[in-house]
Amino acid sequence: MSLNKVMPLPSATPELKQLVLNIQQAPIYNVVKKTPLKSMQKLSERTGCRIWLKREDLQPVHSFKLRGAYNKLLNLSQRQKAAGVIAASAGNHAQGVALAAKKLGIDATIIMPLTTPKIKVDAVKYYNAKVKLVGDSFDEAKQHAEQLAEQQNTISIPPYDDLQVIAGQGTIAMELLQQHNKLDMVFVPVGGGGLIAGVAAYIKMIQPDVKIIGVEAEDSACFQAALETGKPVELKQVGLFADGVAVKKIGTHTFRIAQTCVDEVIHVSNDEICAAIQDIFNDSRAIAEPAGALAIAGLKKYQQQNKLVGLDLAAILSGANINFHSLRYVSETCELGEGNEAVLAVTIAEKKGSFRQFCRMLKGRMITEFNYRFTDPLTANIFVGLRLSDQEDDKQQLIQKLRHQELTVTDFTDNELAKIHIRYMVGGSSSHQLTEQIISFQFPETPGALMKFLDTLGELWNITLFHYRNHGAAYGQVLAGFEVPDSEQLKFKSHLKQLGYHYIDESHNPAYQQFLT
Repeated sequence: MSLNKVMPLPSATPELKQLVLNIQQAPIYNVVKKTPLKSMQKLSERTGCRIWLKREDLQPVHSFKLRGAYNKLLNLSQRQKAAGVIAASAGNHAQGVALAAKKLGIDATIIMPLTTPKIKVDAVKYYNAKVKLVGDSFDEAKQHAEQLAEQQNTISIPPYDDLQVIAGQGTIAMELLQQHNKLDMVFVPVGGGGLIAGVAAYIKMIQPDVKIIGVEAEDSACFQAALETGKPVELKQVGLFADGVAVKKIGTHTFRIAQTCVDEVIHVSNDEICAAIQDIFNDSRAIAEPAGALAIAGLKKYQQQNKLVGLDLAAILSGANINFHSLRYVSETCELGEGNEAVLAVTIAEKKGSFRQFCRMLKGRMITEFNYRFTDPLTANIFVGLRLSDQEDDKQQLIQKLRHQELTVTDFTDNELAKIHIRYMVGGSSSHQLTEQIISFQFPETPGALMKFLDTLGELWNITLFHYRNHGAAYGQVLAGFEVPDSEQLKFKSHLKQLGYHYIDESHNPAYQQFLT
């Protein structure tokens, strides 16, 4: 994805000067840790740059969110503190508010979506905050929190769009420049914008030559959407893998600051995030959550695209509150994100020794996955994963080599349907001719969610295919096939819209066409 230039920095405004002063005077260090800036030696050797990692995962709540939450609570009046606080959060902000409130003797109520992983719910309860699980999304939880705050005449603690919260997050930048005063670039994850607003404002006021690069998940790019329109706008849909930055609309305050203080924005895929989680583990033995690894993913991509050498590049590891079961998906995906694996569909002859002959063509290359089931007396479609040595160039050479042997090859390395569903379903094609519609769904993952999903689908059409695999995340991924006569296509499409789930029509996806028709 191409880089996107942000507006150049204007002269310092009174707001920015006051924000820098608030950052410098934030009295948070009786609770907040000054986290270390660690060298990533292995990644530095690979890239030719000196890579530094700001370890916010080492905060008491394993996330930077404690900084902003504590600074906000410190600035409340005595009346506000006595009335208690409310916050809506899917995790890290909730833990920050809960711990900050406990330290200050403030009653805290945290509203969390029903989809919140148990590890985050338990962590909030550990700090003696009251937890209420409401709704299937953060937006529903937020709406309930705002209503409850109004009813009880208490204050709601925002996760990012507040100047005192921004100042708390900005203390990271103050530490960064104290720890390394000759950085060339700092890479910062972007969700609602509280972190990048505070970090960018401070660094640009103190060391304006340091470039600030915002990193967004490509399926949750609310900052980029705001830059294109000149104001915060709401995205219709956001990806949920990097749930810590799954924000539909950047904050008003955060955008106003970030658009003048951030130099560039870069976007990364889920595969690239998984590869960054692996890089962080290899260098530090820390296990970052997807949003926590966002900055390293962006740093790697930016360095590669711009062929940077010999520079000092810092990235913020913003959090490590990952659901353990999500590691399975990370492990399966990281090689793809690193460009070290290719996923291919190859058609070979259906005869004795054909698989052995195919392996001989690879000349010792490691096969990471091989799926096959007999479907045709003449040819066989195989789904194969192969280890690469030189990333994209090596993959293209391999494909050309196989095609030179008169094999039909299709590259599915970037095909999400193939990676999430097809690789576990090869051999599931039907022997009957069907008028079939293939739809992928994403639905909130709560207790009983799959049964609820099936009940919602109803029994209007025969289900011809169904694949579901729990990824330990806040959402479920389902691939379903329906036998829909031509005369009922409009009715079927209308029913899909009424279901209320995010869906994609995959009927023409080449992975489905090759392996399941």
